[in-house]
Amino acid sequence: MILVVDFGGQTAHLISRRLKQLGCPAKFILPENALQEVSKEKPLGIILSGGPMSVYEKDAPTIDKKIFDLGLPILGICYGFQIIPQLLGGEVISGRKEYGPATLKITNHKSQITKSLPDTSTVWMNHGDEIVKLPEDFEVVGETENVPFTFSVSKKRNIYGVLFHPEVEHTENGSQILKNFIEICGIEKHEFSIDPKAIIENIKKTVGNAHIIGAVSGGVDSAVAATLVAKAVGKQFTPIFVDNGLMREDAQKSVKTIFEGFGIVPTIVKCESEMLKRLKGIIDPEQKRKVIGNFYIDIFEEEMFKLIKKDKDVQFLLQGTIYSDVIESQGTRHASRIKSHHNVGGLPENMKLKLIEPLRELYKDEVRALGRTIGLPEEFVVKQPFPGPGFAVRIRGEVTPDRLAKEKQADKIVLEELKNAGILPKIFISFPVMTESFSTAVKGDGKFFGEVICLRVVESKDIMTATWAKLPYEILQKISSRIVNEVPGISRVVYDISTKPPATMEWE
Repeated sequence: MILVVDFGGQTAHLISRRLKQLGCPAKFILPENALQEVSKEKPLGIILSGGPMSVYEKDAPTIDKKIFDLGLPILGICYGFQIIPQLLGGEVISGRKEYGPATLKITNHKSQITKSLPDTSTVWMNHGDEIVKLPEDFEVVGETENVPFTFSVSKKRNIYGVLFHPEVEHTENGSQILKNFIEICGIEKHEFSIDPKAIIENIKKTVGNAHIIGAVSGGVDSAVAATLVAKAVGKQFTPIFVDNGLMREDAQKSVKTIFEGFGIVPTIVKCESEMLKRLKGIIDPEQKRKVIGNFYIDIFEEEMFKLIKKDKDVQFLLQGTIYSDVIESQGTRHASRIKSHHNVGGLPENMKLKLIEPLRELYKDEVRALGRTIGLPEEFVVKQPFPGPGFAVRIRGEVTPDRLAKEKQADKIVLEELKNAGILPKIFISFPVMTESFSTAVKGDGKFFGEVICLRVVESKDIMTATWAKLPYEILQKISSRIVNEVPGISRVVYDISTKPPATMEWE
């Protein structure tokens, strides 16, 4: 196997996933335990992941440098590359920053790590530090326009380093680099697949004769998770749809359709007025998420007590948490908290229910594939991801009934126009943002001062990285014109062309 040392990078877990897809077993370890784990596991190679800190910062995670003397092939990625010169006599400083796409030029095709790579390709960057001095015996095999030491190798030490992220989907030929490293390690290919039967059996074993209530939103994650539970325990499962006014119009219909085949009737809890009451005056995004998360748990526990009165032994709460939710909510020791997803970092500490999260280790594209395997209709599998806190995190500032109505109206226009153009199935996520910024416009020959809406439309597979969709100008024009003309109080529409990283998928 290959051991992946987790320095807390947002895509660290993705490294092990890519390795498994390439037929290579992998295991996560913490840097402080690395030397002992290497001795115990006897890996054939080591990968040092990215991380949110700078290697020269006080208390930054590090690794025992004896690991570089073991003779094992080592691949450092971003922070994991920077830690190598930091420990072996090189130098890292706060220098040239690169976020998002960059062009990699291979300068040495003779190294095994650069085998089958083209002269130039697009790679995905996410670093704010720069290596200005390499350790002895290192040579450069690839560079970008701004960073000369982007791709470096020590043939003598069998160490390889990249400042970009080969594990993310937007890095062209990233899988080839990982494949080359696997071959350097001498690891034979193993088959890897996600087994829904094993997931279902595990749910059965965990739940026993107890009852589960489940948070379902109509989105693909909760639909797949709920279908797995329904297959596992049938009517021991009560799905709950919280109609809090923050979801898209088709969400409730989708939830009812999913469970018809199982003979399960979902519980619908109408609570829009109470939800808006709790959000009144709240403008901080983190606080919004926590308020919504706490309100969900209050509802689930109230429904739990109703079922208990009917002699149901309710012990578990199902959630459609996937790995991108976990890592953005600071899901590993050295990770940085980007935002608290309501179903991870937004949960109260004194919750009475135990969580069931069958998709917690999976990515969005894996969830979609699993949904197809277990027989979900394609219309559910390809639905756009929708945030758990719903429209609340697409409204900057306070969520009022008036602003919520405008957001919903604008969102409907975006979906209609993308559908009319025949490109909606190709879009990963699309939504307008009420920006709480205002600008001057002219309507009916008179001055008008209204709110600016920002349109975000992105392409992605697993949410971990994304790029903005290059929509035809005529479609952007149609969306802009309709929003400005039809949604009250809107002065103009702007288009978000930020990649992830540095931008997150949602604005809040």
